[in-house]
Amino acid sequence: MGFLIGALDGDPSAVTEPALPPLPISVDAELVKAAVAFLRRTSLPIEPRKKWPDGGMPHYGIKGFIAPEHQADSGKTLCVWGDAGWGGLVRQGKYQDSYFSDDLIAACVKMIKESDPQPAPTWLTSVPSLRHPDLVPNFAQRLATVLGLPFHTVIVKTDARPEQKTMANSTQQARNIDGSLALNGQPIPPGPVLLVDDMVDSRWTLTVPAWLLRKSGSGVVWPMALSQTGHDE
Repeated sequence: MGFLIGALDGDPSAVTEPALPPLPISVDAELVKAAVAFLRRTSLPIEPRKKWPDGGMPHYGIKGFIAPEHQADSGKTLCVWGDAGWGGLVRQGKYQDSYFSDDLIAACVKMIKESDPQPAPTWLTSVPSLRHPDLVPNFAQRLATVLGLPFHTVIVKTDARPEQKTMANSTQQARNIDGSLALNGQPIPPGPVLLVDDMVDSRWTLTVPAWLLRKSGSGVVWPMALSQTGHDE
């Protein structure tokens, strides 16, 4: 401050400190709670894809527009990957603990109840992964228990593919999923279903399972994910 005052042709010695009370060194616990709640207020929409990529999905033999009765409905994502709210807990659960915390369960339950999807889901399933085979199913099953819904494992990953985030564009992301997901032959419950994944990148990992479920007799498919990566195209 002395430098600035001198640079402005003032006399630093003539300046006295303002008579202000000292800043507190403690933090009000209620303000901390309010700040955390503010940071964790985010929930983002997952808009359904309505068209397959240019050139279609050769392994599935589909192209053009997705029939409305085979589309996912609008869903919800809890947070953005790496944000200052829930993002840290999602990252910790995926890459450190290999287990998503009960706090994330509670946050998702709150998000689902506030969004109030209608018709309400009557069962729950999850998107499979060969890299983390137990991570999302464990989370989804615990979420189903809290919601009071049955959990059914009906979708399988048939072969390993590179991570979606390594793909250069949406068409490559779609082809990376093409033929890699299938139903496991178990009966598909007819009611509306909550389809759970940990990450939303291209939305193809939700679009394809929703298509598989709808064309096999499920009700409305409500996608839900913990985190959105921001790489979607």
